[in-house]
Amino acid sequence: MEKGMCYGTIAIAAIMLLVFLMDLFAGIPFGGSAKDSPFTFIDVFGVLASLVVGYLGVNALRDVK
Repeated sequence: MEKGMCYGTIAIAAIMLLVFLMDLFAGIPFGGSAKDSPFTFIDVFGVLASLVVGYLGVNALRDVK
């Protein structure tokens, strides 16, 4: 059960990272690729948050093993 939750956390972090990077560089799905867009700030922090969540998932998985 614990390993499944760790893998789920890593998968969700990867999906979050993909979505925020796509929005930051391509403007898909939220349309945030414009230079003066206020959502660029949110995209950057979303990328950072997904990296932190991914790290926590990997670290927890290491502790479970």
